[in-house]
Amino acid sequence: MCGIVGYVGREDCIALLLKGLERLEYRGYDSAGVAVIEDGGISLRKAKGRLANLQEEIGVNPLKGFTGIGHTRWATHGEPSFINAHPHVDIHGRLAIVHNGIIENYFSLRKSLEQKGIRFASQTDTEVIAQLLGFYYDGDMLTTLYRVLPMLEGSFALGVLDAACPDKLYCTRKGNPLIVGQGETGSFIASDIPAILEYTRDIYFMDDYDIAVLSRDTIRFYDEMGNELRKESTHIDWDMEAAEKDGYAHFMLKEIHQQPKVIQDTLNHYVNMETMEIRRETMPFSPEQAKALTKVTLLGCGTAYHAGLVGKSLLENLAKIRTTADVASEYRYREPLIDKDEAFIVISQSGETADTIAAMRLAKANGNRVVALCNVIGSTIAREADTVMYTLAGPEIAVASTKAYVAQLLLFELIALDTAHQRGYLSDEQMKEALQALARLPEKADAVIQAKEKIQYFASQSSNCKSVFFIGRLLDYYLAMEAALKLKEVSYIHSESYAAGELKHGTIALIEEGTLVVAMATQHKVLGKLISNIEEVRVRGAKVIAVAANPPQMLSESVAILEIPEAPDAMAPLLAIIPMQLFAYYMALQKGCDIDKPRNLAKSVTVE
Repeated sequence: MCGIVGYVGREDCIALLLKGLERLEYRGYDSAGVAVIEDGGISLRKAKGRLANLQEEIGVNPLKGFTGIGHTRWATHGEPSFINAHPHVDIHGRLAIVHNGIIENYFSLRKSLEQKGIRFASQTDTEVIAQLLGFYYDGDMLTTLYRVLPMLEGSFALGVLDAACPDKLYCTRKGNPLIVGQGETGSFIASDIPAILEYTRDIYFMDDYDIAVLSRDTIRFYDEMGNELRKESTHIDWDMEAAEKDGYAHFMLKEIHQQPKVIQDTLNHYVNMETMEIRRETMPFSPEQAKALTKVTLLGCGTAYHAGLVGKSLLENLAKIRTTADVASEYRYREPLIDKDEAFIVISQSGETADTIAAMRLAKANGNRVVALCNVIGSTIAREADTVMYTLAGPEIAVASTKAYVAQLLLFELIALDTAHQRGYLSDEQMKEALQALARLPEKADAVIQAKEKIQYFASQSSNCKSVFFIGRLLDYYLAMEAALKLKEVSYIHSESYAAGELKHGTIALIEEGTLVVAMATQHKVLGKLISNIEEVRVRGAKVIAVAANPPQMLSESVAILEIPEAPDAMAPLLAIIPMQLFAYYMALQKGCDIDKPRNLAKSVTVE
């Protein structure tokens, strides 16, 4: 959540800071600001609302400097406002900070400082950090940080300016992502790679309690004890075009269109497409480990949790392993009973999801093995897991996840198939047939996207609806959950998912004349029963759209059909979610919503 960018170097930093903040807009925010060291002091510009408001303010009241920090804020403590926007300064105006995260003990710290005569300007927890640094400042920001950081409870990524040191920029983190890099003209800090990729491809990932001191030509790292560290950089090989719209109206639409390539790239990495064999070295479980598995727990939040539900079904049905899928934010607090030999798979697009990180650490502290499915190289989850499988989706900029989710589903297909094969539940021939079926998915996914005009038509006919209900059975129920989430995320239309067999247990009372019901109908094993459920809502006045492959006549004659190519039931969700992503996109487009940056949402949920 929120975005941090900072620079110290030989160029005027304002344009660099604003461009970096533009690259981080996808993270979600409601105010923005910058601070620079100018004429021996701190100069601030802040604005409520979009970055354009800050740019307008700077146009009217320009500032100039060679060392600066910028921030896009998503409000937690204190409403979105000019006063609460970052950066924040101490009462002496000699230092400024930007902060991502939450300081859990800010109230007691604030009361203590107020008793010492410190007056606060904002309602934020962040200002407490600025005032603490100002109060304990001893002329050396590095030693001041060492004194203040142990006082903070919670999570933080910090960028700090000290007016007394105009050629230095300080940063540190605990629990929130922060990267640094060295460019040709100076040094950078940022919350995420796109903000600084234009200037450097060699990125240093900060670990918890690391402190970095940046100057024009050097970056020095220190641990929490003050010892200087040697850190290795990670080279980023995707280019800036991957983070641009490339002619699409929105990132979400671009990322939906990228899904056939994402499926192909992921398959190429994990499967030898010539011999149709899994690349053994890419799999998370060795043959011995696969045979020994007795229980697997899958953990994720939001879309990642929905992918985990599909993964649970695949692992149970194909590999015959007792599997549970849990919401990470609930799991960490309910004192779960963890078996000694239980394996964990954690799912996170960003690799920085706070609740998922905490749940993963709980499992690791118990001595259990953790596998991560992640899209971001060098992220916290990727670094801390015992094994990581990258989804290879490339940078996903839109807040609503599309291509990363499909890549997660594909990895679960591969894990389940490989584990089933190693455990003796799939023969060599069956394994090859399954991989051949996966190899046909990119072409079929492209066919779904090419039929988008029909989906756009359905959206145009439905955009005035107040509620949408998604129903399905088995894998289709998990698919319905993700479809409902996509619609509410980007269009703000109330949408819910229901297991179709549960309709008569209360939820059918919500059906009335004109209610829109979307039925996921890809699971042939229960298709007859689903058709009966569809009929139950249709005769009560619902307007029904069904997503199906080769639909039977009795279905196509009674409801509108969004047809997808035929695929095995276990693989159908990879295709069936695409029309639902497009449906959500076009519904939001009809309503004029800010599709890539939905209200109140952030791409990477790095606080609870």
